[in-house]
Amino acid sequence: MSARSSIEWTETTWNPSTGCDKVSAGCDHCYALTLAKRLKAMGSAKYQSDGDPRTSGPGFGVATHLASLAEPFRWREPRLVFVNSMSDLFHAKIPLDFIRQVFDVMAATPRHTYQVLTKRALRLRRIADELPWPENIWIGTSVEDQAATSRIAELSRVPAAVRFLSCEPLLGPLPDMDLDHIDWVIVGGESGANCRPMDEEWVVDVRDQCERAGVPFFFKQWGGRTPKAGGRLLDGRTWDEMPTRPTSTSRTVRA
Repeated sequence: MSARSSIEWTETTWNPSTGCDKVSAGCDHCYALTLAKRLKAMGSAKYQSDGDPRTSGPGFGVATHLASLAEPFRWREPRLVFVNSMSDLFHAKIPLDFIRQVFDVMAATPRHTYQVLTKRALRLRRIADELPWPENIWIGTSVEDQAATSRIAELSRVPAAVRFLSCEPLLGPLPDMDLDHIDWVIVGGESGANCRPMDEEWVVDVRDQCERAGVPFFFKQWGGRTPKAGGRLLDGRTWDEMPTRPTSTSRTVRA
């Protein structure tokens, strides 16, 4: 089932697939990996497949869930939906046919706005031409440090109505990002017992880059032992800017 979300930039989570594998530094303290282990122990049906212990873990093996595809049709009121908070839709183990089915559901429910976030921007770009891109699908990639910035160029070549970056957990400075084809940037610090610190200068620099480029900026949290431990204020205020949906489905993409 879907769940009302405490994530500040969305309203509901929807997981037609679950499970993943670590691919970069941003995955090191994955909240979903820890949660999947707990859900498996509780007997949750979606989390009974184990992943490779080197990159995944108990309950976090990649699995698709056909029954979950029907959920958005039952939501009568419009929702802002984070797709796959417990997985990555563009994981290599998720078949293209299933990805198409997820996109078909999103296209068939235009009253909802879907936020799809991936660390696998290369696969996303390679199969983008085989997917529908209605205006209610927002697509983003995680950019946690300088090593991950190559994902921005891949994302820029995808014809989504809204393209966004999730710089969470922000693990280092991100100077001189190319935001020409980006519509929204989220920044957040890591939380949990072993959270890695985030420097205020990194956050301010990303915020300033967004302001210069005219890109909405959303500051989610400073992080700490709990997600809300450090609060959300930056320069004495909250930053809750959101993108606006374009009036046309045609988008400029990088060649």
